[in-house]
Amino acid sequence: MRILVFTQALDRKDPTLSAYHRLVGEIARNFDSVIAVCLKKGDVDLPANVDVLSLGKEEGRSRLKYISRFYRYIFGQEYDAVLVHMNQEYVLLGGMFWKLIGKKVYLWRNHHKGSFLTDIAAMFCAKIFCTSRFSYTAKYKKTVLMPVGIDTDTFKKQAVAKKSGSVLFLGRIAPVKKPDILIDALALLKNRNRDFAASFYGDPLPKDAAYAESLRQKAAAAGISDRISFFPGVPNDDTPRIYSTHDVFVNLSSSGMYDKTIFEAMACETVALASNKNLHGLVGEDLIFEEGDAAGLADKLEKLLASSSSEKEKLGAALRQMVIGRHSLSLLGKRLAKEIV
Repeated sequence: MRILVFTQALDRKDPTLSAYHRLVGEIARNFDSVIAVCLKKGDVDLPANVDVLSLGKEEGRSRLKYISRFYRYIFGQEYDAVLVHMNQEYVLLGGMFWKLIGKKVYLWRNHHKGSFLTDIAAMFCAKIFCTSRFSYTAKYKKTVLMPVGIDTDTFKKQAVAKKSGSVLFLGRIAPVKKPDILIDALALLKNRNRDFAASFYGDPLPKDAAYAESLRQKAAAAGISDRISFFPGVPNDDTPRIYSTHDVFVNLSSSGMYDKTIFEAMACETVALASNKNLHGLVGEDLIFEEGDAAGLADKLEKLLASSSSEKEKLGAALRQMVIGRHSLSLLGKRLAKEIV
């Protein structure tokens, strides 16, 4: 089968979106050929059966130029089915044409928010894919829950020393990711005279620059600036080393998002603590806290940091096996090939 795939970016070095490059590579292993259309193209190294077409953001093109190229690609290429990754706008723009020519459209959208536009896009789709039971798109009868898709050959424990008492936040610096809640929890640990050192990796979008600065101010006001280090975002391929050097990874996103970073950390045998309801029944309750609950997070973080190195190693190894068995990238590729017909 020849599949046309739309995604946001194809760039191995993009600190936020480089996982999409890995996803397209896995899709190529399960389909005869892939035409990958991205908004922005960067450093690309994909199998021979993948053709990459860019809408031109890396060239500074206008929205009108993006749309012009979009229609040129969907009219000018030969393909059997369409997979749109995250951006429902492409379904809204091309859905009627694809319906008229009998091409099945599949939408991957995993986010807690949606709108009537999401509902309209869903009408043009044969199936909707998401990973979270709490995603906006999980409500449709045509929705299929999928593995998160972690490349466990890349995301694995590195030969580096873990920093005792170390806590990691890694992701975009934005209110929706709630790193401020982690700072509140760390302040509580400081008041309990608990030792820790926290690292925050990530960049804000321009609109969130003030929010990013407020995190530093919050840490200073709580008297924990000397225990927190802020770092810029790093390419996805560099993150296994970072996961591997920390005792505990903390994710605070809503259950509707089901961030891949939770499972990337687990695949690297780092204990992950998250406020995600999808994890109930998948991991122990000691690894789940209530969304937005800084005190509950502090309690569970304190307990994990107090556990022995051997206990954390044993738990980390078990978490990796869960990811391999339930949420690997190879499993996701096979499931997509089964569902896209």
